[in-house]
Amino acid sequence: IEQYRPRLEGKTVMMMVGGLRPRHVIPAFEDLGMKVIGTGYEFGHGDDYKRTADYVEDGTVIYDDVSGHEFEEFAKKLNPDLIAAGIKEKYVFQKMALPFRQMHSWDYSGPYHGYHGFAVFARDMDLAINNPTWSLIKNPWEAA
Repeated sequence: IEQYRPRLEGKTVMMMVGGLRPRHVIPAFEDLGMKVIGTGYEFGHGDDYKRTADYVEDGTVIYDDVSGHEFEEFAKKLNPDLIAAGIKEKYVFQKMALPFRQMHSWDYSGPYHGYHGFAVFARDMDLAINNPTWSLIKNPWEAA
């Protein structure tokens, strides 16, 4: 894990996951020195938001049932280093040249729980953010 922390420290994350995931994943990002700048739910309840607020810093954007367009606009404004969400958001953000990790299942990697799982989590976040291909992609709305 120590090999990844220096490469991830200070990086920012926007999340869109459901259920208890924000409360489980936010501390994992923080253990790597990363900062969650936005998080939300598609089907959240009042207690989800109340509990999640205890895990984030003041000023963190917490969104509720955002559309794909709204999530994209939040990302343009907040400019995160990583998007952590579900499969339906993956391609939009990859086309925006934003590193992405699929958090709703472990189709590609994982699991992320437990001692060994945290090492997999750290490796996957590093692979997503520090992949050299991101320097080759330009956002379509940026000047050439």
